[in-house]
Amino acid sequence: MKGVRQRLTKRLVESVVADNGPVKLWDSEVPGFHVEARPSGKRAFYLFYRVGGGRGSTQRRAKIGEFGPMTVDAAREKARQWAARVANGDDPAAERHQQRIAPRMNELFERYLEDHARPHKKPTSIAEDERIIRDYLAPAFGNRKVAELVRADVARLHAGLSQKPYRANRVLACLSKIMNLAEVWGLRPDGSNPCRHVKKYAERPRKRFLTTAELGRLGEALRAAERGEVRVTKGGGTSAGSSTISPFAIAAIRLLILTGMRSGEVKMLRWDWIDPERRRIHVSDSKTGEKQVTLNAAALEVLSGIQRVDGNPHVIVGGKPGAALVNLKDPWSAIRKAAGLEDVRIHDLRHSFAAVGAGSGTSLHIIGGLLGHSQAQTTKQYAHLADDPLRAASDHIGGQISSWLNDGSPER
Repeated sequence: MKGVRQRLTKRLVESVVADNGPVKLWDSEVPGFHVEARPSGKRAFYLFYRVGGGRGSTQRRAKIGEFGPMTVDAAREKARQWAARVANGDDPAAERHQQRIAPRMNELFERYLEDHARPHKKPTSIAEDERIIRDYLAPAFGNRKVAELVRADVARLHAGLSQKPYRANRVLACLSKIMNLAEVWGLRPDGSNPCRHVKKYAERPRKRFLTTAELGRLGEALRAAERGEVRVTKGGGTSAGSSTISPFAIAAIRLLILTGMRSGEVKMLRWDWIDPERRRIHVSDSKTGEKQVTLNAAALEVLSGIQRVDGNPHVIVGGKPGAALVNLKDPWSAIRKAAGLEDVRIHDLRHSFAAVGAGSGTSLHIIGGLLGHSQAQTTKQYAHLADDPLRAASDHIGGQISSWLNDGSPER
């Protein structure tokens, strides 16, 4: 039957016998369209065609589909469409090959981390991206091809996180950046980011700062931790028989509330960054870049009480030789529980520093200078400030906080 051309039908395709090897039946209506029967009993439709003109033309054989799941008429119509595309210079077989080898989302996630996040972002931001990819993006899209992801897929994931609007928006922002880079790297057409027009959820800013009475309770909990009376277990919480809290972790918490520094800045603080005479900390690589932190007397006192560890450049020392403290979350969880402040995040200590200053009449410009705000317009307004008003404001805020930490004064 090889070489015979006749109109392919369901009955004809089912009747062909291929006991001694593959057998091809060629269709008489669409040139190059044929079915191949195999000894296994399977049958598949193909289109034979040539690309390029003249002697330099190249033969192609593109698979259309399997007989059974695809009818003869559907295969013939697809062959007719492909033949028209070939006439216009397309190559269906090459396109299908490219689709088969096209990168999947898991490969894109890894490239994003290796080529963008790790070279350009801060360690805390890298860790957050890794967590978002591991917990949300990879389970949802990891095996999908990069070119196939559409807006409906993204919207479905975002809607599934509606009970966690802040988390949903962070996941959307991370995926949007990844898909933008997919365009830059030529893996998707320009302007095809499937995150576009997926509306973010409204986020209510969480403003929490400690009152005078709460600062007093925090001071009592810190002193109890220094006496070994507040203990910590992995994942937070307190229980008998668990470990005491490191004095370095306790000192870190005191520095956070007394300076308004960020958690990552305090954890990575090095002794050579500190200038006690000028009462400054030079942070070379913070979230907002290089900045100066003005030290008040209370913060200097905390620093003077921290033991230096030979061979370790860090102020807040971790468990590994030469390393900084990594886990401040569990010690803070135990201390805030002991103080009855379980709704207070560690970042709220920074808010509390600013709130004490604002409540005592300190200029918002001065407070912004002390905190090292990153907005360009605000930063320009702080640039002309001298050290004296900054130091005076820091002393005032630090003195009040230290007083409440140590005395536990009643709430006013």
